[in-house]
Amino acid sequence: MKIVEQLRSILLSVAHNKVRVFLTSLGIIIGTFTIIMVVGIGKASEKAVEDQYKRLSVESITISKARGGSGGGKGGSSTSKSLTKEDALLMPELLTNVGSVGISTRTSSDIAFGTTAETVNIQGINETYADITNLTPVAGELFTDEDGLLRNKVVVLGYNMANLLFEGDIDSAVGQKVLLKGTSYTVTGVLDRIGGSGGMSTGGGMANSTSADDMAFIPYDVAVKYTSGSSGARGGGGGASITFIAQANNIDSVQPAIDEIKQYIGETIGDSEAYTVVDAGSTLSSAQDTSKTMSALLIAVAAIVMIVSGIGIMNVLMVAVKERTREIGILKSIGAARSVILMEFLLEASFISFCGGMLGVLLSVFAPWVLSFTDIQYLASVEGVFIGLGFSVITGIFFGYYPAAKASKLKPIEALNYD
Repeated sequence: MKIVEQLRSILLSVAHNKVRVFLTSLGIIIGTFTIIMVVGIGKASEKAVEDQYKRLSVESITISKARGGSGGGKGGSSTSKSLTKEDALLMPELLTNVGSVGISTRTSSDIAFGTTAETVNIQGINETYADITNLTPVAGELFTDEDGLLRNKVVVLGYNMANLLFEGDIDSAVGQKVLLKGTSYTVTGVLDRIGGSGGMSTGGGMANSTSADDMAFIPYDVAVKYTSGSSGARGGGGGASITFIAQANNIDSVQPAIDEIKQYIGETIGDSEAYTVVDAGSTLSSAQDTSKTMSALLIAVAAIVMIVSGIGIMNVLMVAVKERTREIGILKSIGAARSVILMEFLLEASFISFCGGMLGVLLSVFAPWVLSFTDIQYLASVEGVFIGLGFSVITGIFFGYYPAAKASKLKPIEALNYD
């Protein structure tokens, strides 16, 4: 039996049962659409993670207070001791593999300009922190450590925050006065658009976001005095915790620098586990692994939809085998090989699933529009299309094999006598 005749037979069968075939392929359509959308969301998530950490060089090392204190001191008790600003800034002098150390503290507050107000995360930083994290102004300039020592009330706004407060006129922000915690601060600059959180902390939404684009930056010493307070007392107490970011001398010095920092923390406050010390590469890798795991889980959910629709395809083909039993008997009686019958039904299953997959691909064009009603980001990819189509065809072949094999095993006489 020629392939052209097989295809003609398949088309006639599908046309004869088009409503049933369409309803059966709905699962394939939805499954393919879901897989493509999930892959797109995963790609967008991975890109967001990369954007978050792209400002940090591979030599940078984040030093942050471990949750619950040390969590691993003797007897399981946590420590209230913390590194002070002075402790941290001594590291480049005392540690061989550490080149520089930045310092920051963060709190949230209302920020207002004119009639526009928003809750924002305020990050107090020193110049070194800005250098290591590559905070670059697109308008105006960054403040200096001297501004901190003089307690000058100056602020640098993230791009999104400036865009919100000044209604898109970024350049006009420089020199203006904004209110932070009811106190007037002069805007010295606006940061270039970055995207992501730049390796600082994690959060979501503008009120809780730690993306540099959504934040306001002030000198560290000003933040300690007027906004966040300090946890710098060696015995504890105080307000917001301090985060440090160190930079190793070179890429080969990263691990030795981490070891030195941990030892230094242990010697300084008596608990080397009180702070987590991780390099940017490890943090990025961990975040990417988490993103990929979530994408894999979502794809698995979409695959379940495919399996359910595959069972539907199997059901349709089982019915088709019964309806065409006499036809199968005729084909066998005139010499059609078992492989021909098997191939015909497998092709029909593949055709149904492939058409469902293509409709799912066309439907995925609307994925950005669907997700526009949420905060979920989507990034279209050819990979998603191929994965979706691949799943759909494989589903059709897998679930179409049993009815196809059953049809090919029918005996001619029994098939011709089938009522």
